[in-house]
Amino acid sequence: MRVCKLQLPAGEAFGWIDETHVRILKANSLARLNVLADFLHAADPAEAVRQAVDGSRPTVPLDQARLLAPVDQQEIWAAGVTYKRSQEARERESAGAARFYDLVYSAPRPELFFKAPAYRVSGPQQRVHIRRDSKWNVPEPELALVISPQLKLVGFTIGNDMSSRDIEGENPLYLPQAKFYDHACAIGPCITLVDAMPKPDDTAIRLIIERGGKNVFDGATKVSAMKRSFEELIDWLGRETSFPNGAILLTGTGVVPPDDFSLAAGDIVHIDIAGIGRLTNPVQMRPA
Repeated sequence: MRVCKLQLPAGEAFGWIDETHVRILKANSLARLNVLADFLHAADPAEAVRQAVDGSRPTVPLDQARLLAPVDQQEIWAAGVTYKRSQEARERESAGAARFYDLVYSAPRPELFFKAPAYRVSGPQQRVHIRRDSKWNVPEPELALVISPQLKLVGFTIGNDMSSRDIEGENPLYLPQAKFYDHACAIGPCITLVDAMPKPDDTAIRLIIERGGKNVFDGATKVSAMKRSFEELIDWLGRETSFPNGAILLTGTGVVPPDDFSLAAGDIVHIDIAGIGRLTNPVQMRPA
């Protein structure tokens, strides 16, 4: 089952993607069901969605639906250096810190960092930014875990962890500036509930970067190539930290464009993940 947030003429709504159409949900069908997260955090999310279908409202063709980022007030976090490919890339971008990235990849404690508050997140077809003070910017396609306040994995979505590699490579302490800025994170197009997601061996992640109508990068990996398990990342995220509104955790990237590639304004980033769909975002230079 896939659920989404969408824009209708009367305002935001929540929906169940039923093959080629979106079935609109009643926002107040249960005591607390007034945001998408309340469906996700219900004891039985799939049943809560089924019970909330508003049969009095027409369905919306999926190809005509204006989907929004499926985020309410969750904090967005990210894990780094969870794929061998990412470890190698980080070591190349910052020779002085290569040892630290190697230690992170093999250490019991993962790298976890805050990525964005909900209001800074871009949705499908919305812009992502590259920094004006960076010359080496890349998208990072990642499977994102949707986590309840009880630290239960309830679903999956797609995340784009935009990164300024030259800023991070100059000094690892610059990581927040390389990762955390306006429109540096995109999420969508929907959330696939846990029981409907393919197994990791069958879950491919593909990144396509389009420039001037042509593909200038096309790369892929599988979730099974990730070194750490979902349970391990969630366990570490929840140590000493509570999430009353739930959280979304990006799990790291295993698809890295070549070192001589940098995003440019006008590029279009497509991220496909099996079982979820495609997240597409145009690239813009961050305004001065």
